[in-house]
Amino acid sequence: MLPESAVREAEIHAAEHELYPPSPEVVRSAWVQDWESIARRAEADPEGFWAERALELEWFSPWNQVLDDSEKPFYRWFVGAKVNIVHNCLDRHMKTWRKNKLALIWESEKGEVRTFSYFALNREVSKFANVLKSMGIRKGDRVTIYMGRVPELPIAMLACAKIGAIHSVVYGGFSVEALHGRIEDSQSKLAITCDGAFLNGKIVELKQIMDEALKRSPTVENVIVVKRTGREVNMEAGRDLWYHDLMGLPIANGKCETEVMDAEDPLYILYTSGTTGKPKAVLHVHGGYMVGIYTTLKYVFDIKDEDRWWCAADPGWVTGHSYIVYAPLLCGATSLMYEGAPTYPYPNRWWQMVEKYGITILYAAPTAIRGLMRFGEAWPNRYDLSSLRLLGSVGEPINPEAWRWYYRVIGKERCPIMDTWWQTETGMFMITPLPCVALKPGSGTRPFFGIQADVVDEEGKPVKNGDEGYLVIKTPWPAMLRTIYGDPDRYVEQYWSKYPGLYLTGDSAKKDDDGYFWIIGRVDDVIKVSGYRLGTAEIESALVSYPAVAEAAAIGLPHDVRGHTIYAYVLLKTGQAPSDDLAETLRLHVGHEMGPIAKPEKIIFVDKLPKTRSGKIMRRVLKARAMGLPEGDLTTLED
Repeated sequence: MLPESAVREAEIHAAEHELYPPSPEVVRSAWVQDWESIARRAEADPEGFWAERALELEWFSPWNQVLDDSEKPFYRWFVGAKVNIVHNCLDRHMKTWRKNKLALIWESEKGEVRTFSYFALNREVSKFANVLKSMGIRKGDRVTIYMGRVPELPIAMLACAKIGAIHSVVYGGFSVEALHGRIEDSQSKLAITCDGAFLNGKIVELKQIMDEALKRSPTVENVIVVKRTGREVNMEAGRDLWYHDLMGLPIANGKCETEVMDAEDPLYILYTSGTTGKPKAVLHVHGGYMVGIYTTLKYVFDIKDEDRWWCAADPGWVTGHSYIVYAPLLCGATSLMYEGAPTYPYPNRWWQMVEKYGITILYAAPTAIRGLMRFGEAWPNRYDLSSLRLLGSVGEPINPEAWRWYYRVIGKERCPIMDTWWQTETGMFMITPLPCVALKPGSGTRPFFGIQADVVDEEGKPVKNGDEGYLVIKTPWPAMLRTIYGDPDRYVEQYWSKYPGLYLTGDSAKKDDDGYFWIIGRVDDVIKVSGYRLGTAEIESALVSYPAVAEAAAIGLPHDVRGHTIYAYVLLKTGQAPSDDLAETLRLHVGHEMGPIAKPEKIIFVDKLPKTRSGKIMRRVLKARAMGLPEGDLTTLED
């Protein structure tokens, strides 16, 4: 067995034969009523399936080839086509009744509400696109966006895409070091931030963090600052400019031509933690990404014009890119975006908003579900949740207990749960049910149409049903990452070298006798805390950067609410003594270097770390010891 949670294994075993078939009413009203027939057709002709879906969107000029696989694994989709994702998100809706439909409802942590019709959103995006052009931003330039959850964040993303600039959004909870590293790697010309952000009633000092990061970032020429908190912040003359001032200038015209892009032109880069210290800059493009996310949102969440869609993620993660910003607009949906945390000021906040806005589809992380579960059923039961018709789960495997609570208490046993497995790299849902599919608590069911997945052993051979192995994808898909920005060799090495011809996901999984997939967890050294991926190497590097530390090892242990919690094993330099004060100092140091999300739950001082003879730290041994589990094969252990 791969070194993952035995707890998850036991839960899966119990839930494998627990079936929740969809109601006839749900199936009757769904876009897809017969999963099998479409799946068979898409498997026989995946290129034909994706080409049909692509024709539902508008292209400036058509493709001459659906898929070019002549330079594997550098696949190209819709070759020769001209398009821009923003044309399909906004421009084409201006020609229909949808221009007067609500595109976005935003509620702040304090309860302020702002709304944007498709027409109004298009105007704001066009104005800001003109501002960007006036500042010398052109097709191919990189722009770093480091903001709280405010409407100006998607506006900035869409404005970049509209003029062909490549946006790099950095999650607003990341630290100076993390932000600086991403600006430096992307060689961004412009940065966009806020004076601060509200979270849990406190202010996150975004502008201050940006200022620190830019002290060593010579490529950034200007910083645009959105006024959110109204607090005094440092504004450097000649570099920093207020968003509202720029949007009031004559250059901020409400009409801006959308740049004609090649289907394979870059849309954005997004950094994700890897097993080595340096995060990977995943690159997505306009054409295939657009087709993939549009199709998956439409079919999996059965989006209709009357729906109110709420993806309760942060736009700074891929879930936010794909399913807060781009896909809902491609589908012509009305979305809710909420600034704050699920339990602020009370654990009723989400349920209050479901009732207030008539939310029909809620897509959330298991971390949030488990967190709200802790407060019991009384909070959600105070609200009318009858508008909900579908629920969703994203970010990590949802444990069956949380699935059942979500289904029973929030969905009142009538809302199917779309438990989606996918990654920053995949861009779109890969293993997922549809409303017409029978569900099992904790399983993502089967691969989406046109996707072929399998579970293989160390040699790349398919394992028996019920056995754990490595999850791989056997065929290319339109929304797949094209490369790691600036590092094509790492792209090949990371994803395609272990099993040539197969995409290695880095997750362990198993398949049951019904062909349903069960994700166990990461097989590499990446820890998922509250749905956020953190590389063990990054955490260890942060610890070792402290003068008293000689060596460190970080592991993730199962946690009821956060999915995983970080334990760090620290070897001190000679002459340094362990103490509670030092442990707390190290926790704070990691938080400063990487952001609060990365702070270890516990620091354990040790005299030595378990290593292989080649010097590799055996984290699985530390994890097994911490959990009181068998330590497995120790033949490669140095001592």
